Amino acid sequence: MGLDRLTGLIAFARAGSLGSYTAAARSLSISPSAVSKSVQRLEQRLGVSLFTRTTRSLTLTPEGRELHGRALKLLQDAEEIEQVAMTARSEPSGVLRIAASLPLGIHVIAPALPEFRRRYPKVTVDLRLSDQIVDIVDLGVDVAVRIGELADSRLLSRRLAPMRLGAFASPAYLASRGAPTHPDALAEHDTVNLRYQSSGQVFRWPFKIGEREIEIVPPSGIIVDVSEAVLAALAAGGGVGLSATFVAAPYVARGELVPILTEYAVERHNITALWPESRRANPAVRAFLTLLQDIL
Repeated sequence: MGLDRLTGLIAFARAGSLGSYTAAARSLSISPSAVSKSVQRLEQRLGVSLFTRTTRSLTLTPEGRELHGRALKLLQDAEEIEQVAMTARSEPSGVLRIAASLPLGIHVIAPALPEFRRRYPKVTVDLRLSDQIVDIVDLGVDVAVRIGELADSRLLSRRLAPMRLGAFASPAYLASRGAPTHPDALAEHDTVNLRYQSSGQVFRWPFKIGEREIEIVPPSGIIVDVSEAVLAALAAGGGVGLSATFVAAPYVARGELVPILTEYAVERHNITALWPESRRANPAVRAFLTLLQDIL
């Protein structure tokens, strides 16, 4: 098999999993036109159409669906060969592909990467941030760090640390409206809430009252779909909002936000690292998991 044919199979496998040439190109660090041309050359050699293309979507044809699983298996076998070679070297090296949610990536992982690179200069880090849940096996990701637990029998996982969820507001808002003293009082306040990009559902605010935990969805005048935007709106005087404390910490340190309702804050053990079985012995993955355990 020629190298160009193998390249076509890789591009086809990734485009079939992600549903677009653009997403496949991003995951492979090449241009969308390179993916498109590789797939077209593969189709010409095979004599079949692999995708039905429209201006808005990319769908596998019946022939494409039949071949896609085999192409994925070929790609996974190639990645396992690479993992065996990395393990044999024992020293962390090569490309480490990390997937993380936006808040974890921005506030926890990215600031730790310079120190990680100082310790392991032979490792190149490829950090991919999104609040969308991705299939890390199909995308060739080495380790994912997520808030919440992902059920996937193909993945190994490790709980890293508890995450504390608390309420925050700006000093200016509190000066004009006063601070709520109980979650029930939030109905009288302006609030900013988060809508999950993955499900479209708004975030249900958890509070611990005595020995029980309750969840409320306050009527919110501002709803956004990125956690950073929640904090930006709160810092501008938008009202009261809920956030993980590690995300709000820089705003609190700068005096832009103040923790409130602290006696009702909830801790959850749901910052989790996940990695494929094939990465179990990868020295770079092991080193990164150790770093995560230390910083969290």
